[in-house]
Amino acid sequence: MRLSPDQQSAIRTTVAETFGDEASIWLFGSRIDDNKRGGDIDLLIETNQSDVAAIVRAELAFLTKLQMKLGEQKIDVLVDYPTRHFSPPIFAIAKQTGIQL
Repeated sequence: MRLSPDQQSAIRTTVAETFGDEASIWLFGSRIDDNKRGGDIDLLIETNQSDVAAIVRAELAFLTKLQMKLGEQKIDVLVDYPTRHFSPPIFAIAKQTGIQL
């Protein structure tokens, strides 16, 4: 995994601050491969929240706070929640191939 312990901690802390302690996080994509270089930080966040407006606010707050902690980085976030009517296949791929933080 190509995230430092400090980066991992910053991600976990920021998810807890914005989505709550119950949220789960997976890192997926090129950052899980130690042999690759560069690449954005791809994250899947699972939350128990069901209010879509609150989830959008949490996602924006998460990205803002994480950018402040990590500096300017390309971060892609997927958010899954219980009231979602359709889960794109990338959600399952992220969980199957990713690393839970």
